[in-house]
Amino acid sequence: MKLAKVIGNVVATVKTPSHQNTKLMVVEPVDGDGKSIGDSFIAVDGAQAGIGDVVLIVEEGGSARQIMGNPEGAVDSIIVGIVDEVNGSL
Repeated sequence: MKLAKVIGNVVATVKTPSHQNTKLMVVEPVDGDGKSIGDSFIAVDGAQAGIGDVVLIVEEGGSARQIMGNPEGAVDSIIVGIVDEVNGSL
């Protein structure tokens, strides 16, 4: 799992069938202090996250598809939780 911050929404008029009825978010990996540590990428929102939320990301296709309940889906990352607080060092 990765810690990330939601920095935007993705709006698409045409989506692959596995993305129908899903919300796509732009996320940026962060460290425990909230500092950017990598390039942004797109993740399916499985936790009703919003812009500015710090979230947990599963970035492994098989696990992401299992969480979505779609074994044939074209998904490799999914938001699985919203982080309220980070204690200690990572």
